[in-house]
Amino acid sequence: MRRRRPSPNDGVPPDDNPTQIFELEEPYDDLYDEEIEGDYGDDDDYGYDEYDGYDDEAGDGERDDAARRDRDRGGLDEEFDEDGFASDDDRAEPAYLPDERDDEEDDTRRGGRGRRMLKWLAALLLLAVLGAGAFFGARELLGFGYEDYEGSGEQDVLLHVEQGDVTGAIAAKLAELDVVASAEAFVKAGEDDKRVLGIQPGYYQVKTKMSGEAAVQALVDEKSRVGHVQIRAGTKLFDVTQPDDSVTPGIFTLLEQASCVRLNGEEKCVSADELRETADTEDLGELGVPEWAVEKAEQAPKGRKLEGLIAPGVYDVKPGGEAKDLLSQVLTASATRMEAAGLPDSAEAYDPYETLVIASIIELESVKTDFEKVSSVIHNRLEIDMPLQMDSTVNYPLKRPTLTTKSKERDKTTPWNTYAMTGLPETPIGSPSLEAIEAALKPADTDYVYFVKCEENGLSCFNVDYQEHTAARDDARERGVY
Repeated sequence: MRRRRPSPNDGVPPDDNPTQIFELEEPYDDLYDEEIEGDYGDDDDYGYDEYDGYDDEAGDGERDDAARRDRDRGGLDEEFDEDGFASDDDRAEPAYLPDERDDEEDDTRRGGRGRRMLKWLAALLLLAVLGAGAFFGARELLGFGYEDYEGSGEQDVLLHVEQGDVTGAIAAKLAELDVVASAEAFVKAGEDDKRVLGIQPGYYQVKTKMSGEAAVQALVDEKSRVGHVQIRAGTKLFDVTQPDDSVTPGIFTLLEQASCVRLNGEEKCVSADELRETADTEDLGELGVPEWAVEKAEQAPKGRKLEGLIAPGVYDVKPGGEAKDLLSQVLTASATRMEAAGLPDSAEAYDPYETLVIASIIELESVKTDFEKVSSVIHNRLEIDMPLQMDSTVNYPLKRPTLTTKSKERDKTTPWNTYAMTGLPETPIGSPSLEAIEAALKPADTDYVYFVKCEENGLSCFNVDYQEHTAARDDARERGVY
């Protein structure tokens, strides 16, 4: 039975880095190889382990020789027991040679610590991002985390809501004006109020430092809207007193009313007189009058230069501003509306300004259903150089117009009296609608040269023959139409 020889490493903990094997010096290698070959024969038949024991069947001499070789190889000075093995007490401690890979592993460990540090930093950053996302998400769901004022506000300010502004854009403007403490305060307060979605473009009088709820209530209240004006078709620049003594405000008066606002106890307005004076003295092109209308509008009598050039419709003007800015805002918008109706591009028989004059007469002489037929009468009379003889043109300069004019009024020469002259009046006689402009551009194809109101709903009877015309007129009078 072969007995295992104790190893010097018995009892020593395993090393993660195995000891490096060094080549021995040449003289020892020769001796070693010679002795091994002499004693043990071929390497292929026996394996050699420097820590394995020797064959027990070998003789004592061989064991002595092996022990001697061990002492020569390791430089060991040991005592052996009777069997030829070194005792445990006297065995030398194992010697470990330095490994060059230790330095490399130190660097690797330092690199590993660096990578671990980067991983920790990345993890902390991810946690921060997730935490921020959770906070903002909770704020959106639960409605906390934004600033909000308390109360109904302090100082008056104006908010301008423009076309296309959504709730978020309105909220941002409110926050910029310090009306609300934050845009979120307004948005959150308006989430359950569908009226917020119906806020129209225009100017609104609000206060600084309002709560989000108070700001919402202010903007959905029609009383908060300022600078809002509606100009109806046929309205003139100046006021008109009706037969029943009621006064129909003219465009200058309507714009004055829209411009008025009381901010922090101070009333601010642009008067009708300021507007008229500005129209008479400023360059019309700079005010916003279309290029095609500037020349003839400049030649109009004082106070009438802008007649017909302010189109009907709804306007939002900045309250408390300057007269020039207000007129420019309105005229620029009007030019766009008239362009949509076909001016100046579609004007053919007459120039754009003359077409505007024709449209103003159509507007005041008939109802919409008859626009194209009345237009045909005007065109037909102009073509044969026949006076238009329209009562609306005689009434234009009068402060108290009537449906049927008196003979003394028809005999009076004015730039607008179409009984006393042929051709078109010098200026439009009111503000024509887009439909009236379209009818002036495209009259009905008729031979009519007469018409008279013959129905209570405003419809007219049209004729080519004068006798038929007078018969229709007399019939309408008898029926009390007018």
